[in-house]
Amino acid sequence: MVSMIWMGMIVASVVFGAANGKLNQVAEAAFGGAQTGVTVCLGLISILVFWMGLMNIAEAAGLVRLLSRMLAPAVRRLFPGVPADHPAMGYILSNMSANLLGLGNAATPMGIRAMQELQKLNPEPSVATPAMCTLLALNTASITLVPTTMIAIRMNFGSAHPADIVASTLLATAVATAAAIFADYICRKKQDPLSTNRSNRPRFRNGRPSVRLDGGGKTG
Repeated sequence: MVSMIWMGMIVASVVFGAANGKLNQVAEAAFGGAQTGVTVCLGLISILVFWMGLMNIAEAAGLVRLLSRMLAPAVRRLFPGVPADHPAMGYILSNMSANLLGLGNAATPMGIRAMQELQKLNPEPSVATPAMCTLLALNTASITLVPTTMIAIRMNFGSAHPADIVASTLLATAVATAAAIFADYICRKKQDPLSTNRSNRPRFRNGRPSVRLDGGGKTG
């Protein structure tokens, strides 16, 4: 779908450029944009490598694990349908901690693994569970303490104070995250109350359910 949208925009630009006799300007803009893109990417490499190196050092030093422990109580309330001892909870905590530190490369695989584990709890595989929707909303509007990419772009374009956006970015992402949590709460309230009842949640042993989702006998 996204490819079709881009193709439509390109075709529309060429058609309107030809109709207005400005096809040369369209071609110059296309090649000029491509050149600018390559220049910006090359300028960002060294800056991003530096920031990602610092973040990876923080991860190796245990900062991500520390954040995970700090976030655990709040995350359990945000995901009431996920047992605390299920592997999905660990991946969710790692994903959120990495996003806070701007570790996008580390956050992405953790988010994918979290979704895979949440799917194992899904009684209807073709329909996303509330926990999946919550995780997606939090990832989309994640609070960012260090906006690494934007700082790097501002430095590449010669900003005198590239880190000035840290406070505003933190405020904006905090508001976005609060809005996402509120919207998720409203949507959950519309669900069947039994779907979020703690007594209906399965217990897990070594990542395997000891009680069926429908409340039947033990499976392990």
